[in-house]
Amino acid sequence: MVFHGASRTTWPRLRVADWTETRDTLHMWTQIVGKIRLAHAPLVNHWWQVTMYVSPRGLTTSAIPYRSGVFDIEFDFLDHQLCVRSSDGTNRSVALESRPVADFYRETMHALGELGIETKIQASPNEVEPAIPFDEDYQHASYDPSAAQLFWQQLLQANRVLGEFRSCFVGKVSPVHFFWGAMDLACTRFSGRAAPPHPGGAPNCGDWVMMEGYSRELSSCGFWPGGGEEGAFYSYAYPEPDGFAAQPVTPADAFYSPEHGQFLLPYEAVRTAADPDRVLAGFLHTTYEAAAEHGGWDRAALEEDPNRWREHRRSSPSVSVHDDLQ
Repeated sequence: MVFHGASRTTWPRLRVADWTETRDTLHMWTQIVGKIRLAHAPLVNHWWQVTMYVSPRGLTTSAIPYRSGVFDIEFDFLDHQLCVRSSDGTNRSVALESRPVADFYRETMHALGELGIETKIQASPNEVEPAIPFDEDYQHASYDPSAAQLFWQQLLQANRVLGEFRSCFVGKVSPVHFFWGAMDLACTRFSGRAAPPHPGGAPNCGDWVMMEGYSRELSSCGFWPGGGEEGAFYSYAYPEPDGFAAQPVTPADAFYSPEHGQFLLPYEAVRTAADPDRVLAGFLHTTYEAAAEHGGWDRAALEEDPNRWREHRRSSPSVSVHDDLQ
C-alpha cells in the first residue's frame, strides 16, 4: 500500500456558518435513511450495521438485506438525487432540493413502498434536541447543492486519510463509516478489553444504545461539520486513561477540549497546511498513541506495517507491472 497524499487544493473550504441550515436539514435526511438500514440489517457490534459510507458520488448505505434480496440507498451529491436501488432491477429516486424534512420523509417512504420494501422506522431523530418527528418537521427545509457537494468532498479527503490510518492496525478496528446520529465520519480502534458501562446521556437516545456502542475499550477518531470554523477532526478514548488529556500531540493547532472530552483539530488547520495529509496523519497517530500508551494497550500485538508485503510483491514474478509500480 502506498501513501499517495493530496495537495492542499483538493481540501475544499466550507465555513460551517455558510451552510448550517443545509447541514441541519441534511442531518435529518441522513437519519431517515440510516433508520431504514437499521430496520432491516442484523445487529453488528457497536451499531456498525446502521452506518453509511463515503462513495464516489456521495454517501451510501451499501447493500441492505431484504427478504431474499438486497437494496441500497445513496445520497448522490453530484446529480443531487437520493437513489434507491433493488436487486430485482427496480429503482426510484427522490430529488435532493430545498424541501421540508416532512416532505422528504414521506417521499422516501413512498419510494420504498413502490419497490415493495415494507419498512417501519422510529420516525424521530436521535442525539439532537429538540427531536422533531420527521413527519412534523417543517423547520428544516434548506438544501444548497454546492454546499452539500463541498461537504462530500471534505468527507472524501477525510475518508482517504482515515483509511490509511486504519491500515496500520491489525486488532479489532471499525470501518471508516458515517454515523448519522452525530453526523460524523469515524474510525475506531479497540484494545481487546471490556470497558466499564457507559453512563449514556445522549439527547433523545436510550442509554442502552451508548452502552452497546462503548462496551469495549477504544480509541476513536474522525471528522464532523462542527467544532471549528470549517468543522473539526477529533480523537478521544473510552474510558479516558489518566494522563491522556495532558499528552503532547501534533500539530500545534490541536488541543484537548475539556468541554467535549476529546482532542480537536480545526479542519482549516489541515486544509491550509503545506501537506494536509501529513498534518492530519500526525494528529491521528499521536492522539491514538496517547490513548494506547496511557491505557496500557498491547501495541506490539495490535499494530503492523501496512507495507509489510511490498518487497515480496516487487520480487514476485507473478506480480503485474502495475502492482510493481505501486
